Amino acid sequence: MAVRDAASPLLLGLLCLLHTWGARAAVEVNMEDKVEVLLGDPAQITCMFKSDDFGGSGGMTIEWHYVKSSTDSQRIYSQDSLQSTVEKNTPYSDRITVNTTAREVVLTIRDVQLKDDEVAFNCFVKIIGEGSGEGGTKLKVFKTPEDPTIQGVEQGISVSDEVTKVASCEVKNGHPKPKITWYRDKMPLHNIPDVVKLDHSVTTQSSGLYSVNSDLNMKVEKKDKDAVFYCEVTFLVPGAEKMLETKRINITVFYPPTTVNLWVESPKGKIKEGDTVEFLCASDGNSESQFFIIENNEGPSLKMENVTRHNSGVFHCTVEDYENYVRLSTNTTVLVNYLDEVVIKPTGSVSVDWKKEFSATCNALSSLSTTTTWFKNGKEVEKGHHLNIKAVTYDTAGTYVCVVTVPEIQAMQANASLQLTVQGPPEIIEKQLNEKETNERELELTCHVRSYPTPNIIWGTTNGKIISSSNHMTGVGAKSVAKVQVNITSNTTVFCNASNEFGKDSVTYVIRFTKHTTTPATITTTISPTTITAANTTNNTSTSTNAAKTKSTVKAETPKPQEKIQKGSYGVVIAVIIICILLLAILGSVLYFLYKKGKICNRSGKKDFTKEKSSKDKIVVEMKSDNTEEAILLGINGEKQLPNDQVDPGPDTVLFC
Repeated sequence: MAVRDAASPLLLGLLCLLHTWGARAAVEVNMEDKVEVLLGDPAQITCMFKSDDFGGSGGMTIEWHYVKSSTDSQRIYSQDSLQSTVEKNTPYSDRITVNTTAREVVLTIRDVQLKDDEVAFNCFVKIIGEGSGEGGTKLKVFKTPEDPTIQGVEQGISVSDEVTKVASCEVKNGHPKPKITWYRDKMPLHNIPDVVKLDHSVTTQSSGLYSVNSDLNMKVEKKDKDAVFYCEVTFLVPGAEKMLETKRINITVFYPPTTVNLWVESPKGKIKEGDTVEFLCASDGNSESQFFIIENNEGPSLKMENVTRHNSGVFHCTVEDYENYVRLSTNTTVLVNYLDEVVIKPTGSVSVDWKKEFSATCNALSSLSTTTTWFKNGKEVEKGHHLNIKAVTYDTAGTYVCVVTVPEIQAMQANASLQLTVQGPPEIIEKQLNEKETNERELELTCHVRSYPTPNIIWGTTNGKIISSSNHMTGVGAKSVAKVQVNITSNTTVFCNASNEFGKDSVTYVIRFTKHTTTPATITTTISPTTITAANTTNNTSTSTNAAKTKSTVKAETPKPQEKIQKGSYGVVIAVIIICILLLAILGSVLYFLYKKGKICNRSGKKDFTKEKSSKDKIVVEMKSDNTEEAILLGINGEKQLPNDQVDPGPDTVLFC
């Protein structure tokens, strides 16, 4: 009974407490656990409330507090039915605004900062007669970090080293703290005792941002020489997680050699005498302590200039790594190909009798197969080692070049020459009978003679006269030039005789002299009331007038003399002469007829012709024959007259040429 009496006051107190709690629970406040925002952006925190008996007619107060810790809370905003107040001298006095509706209150914070704003914000709602409610939201501020960087160590790392630093990676100014992960060939690296060690360090800036640095330490292996290393940085942003990667890097790994090779770098292909040969030696190791020796020459390369066949042989290369106690050797065989001088038999200059057979051989020793070709005057005449000529002539005389070529190596060839001289009787290149025509009194003749030994050349005429000449040697014999005086009255016959101990040859020149000819002249005629003057010039014709009042201009072009006139031109000249004679005869007859009729020369005051005047001014035509140089003079009536019988016409006479 005593126990029951003691429990009664406790039950009564519990009922009172439950009644009180139920009254306070009449106002319900709902808020998000957290709001995430990027540094510098605005943040909105919403406080939603409700009450069963609240009609919205007044009697409500609202307060906002920021809470740094459980013991550090400060009001930044308050509101009742009469007014709203932003508290002064707080970090938010100038950066917050509050919007209130019937069922929610929204707090907006402008230009969110990291140092002050990453705290909890509590909302208090109190309704008179209903009770109060409280809720809180944690504000989370994010900052995207800068692009990460990676840096490998500058010096190489030996495979014999223990775990050592390989590279470092850094990311700056992020929030929350970024995370760094190392990768080798796209595979993540983790801490492995005595193999991989990752050292991370975090630096907090005064602004509250984080910078993270990570060092990769490894015991490297030979395979790491080709490995690709990089960092991956992961970081948080509002509502998500993002990732950034660094550039890829390689590291220098030192490792001892296991094999060594020696080869000829240049020339590519077969080697010939005179080449410059370059050897290279290399190993599969990579070590600062290794060095090479090629035929007692230090270094990984060896150059030999102007090599000969005596440089053929075996060449050695040795590589030593004194840090790793490694010594390796190798060798290669080199063959220097050669082509000796060309040997021709018979050698030098060879004389062979005309129409005799001639043969020669050409050879050159070589380490490779060769081809042989004979050339004369740049043209191929024979293939093979032997040159055979069944019957030599002056055409086959000359210089023969034998070229020996190695087809397997470009530009590898040698040559030698042979001078073939043909001994025989003279052979004159000009034809046996030569006819020439000229209008010059002197003519130059040439005689080309092919002969060996040198021929004796003599020029002469049919009457036994010896003509002087100038002779000089040519590659196949001699050339003789003679100047001949031409007979103008008859043909001139000249002989060129060449002889030596093997025989003789001759050629005949028949020279015909032709008269100098001119082409018709340009005629200019001036006509006056009392005088008509005309001038006309034709082949082998001349006209002269001395009339006191006559004015005439004649332009004649004389062609250059030709050494030979074609036979067809003689007919043209004869036809022109005949036509001129006929025209002059007709004109003379017409003038004589008119004179007798009194139609000319002013018959009213006519004058008699005297023998003296007619000898001066009478029209005269001079004709020259091919056989004689006599002059035939024709009068107006066509009669022949001697030069001293010419009649001089008076001053009023009409003249024709």
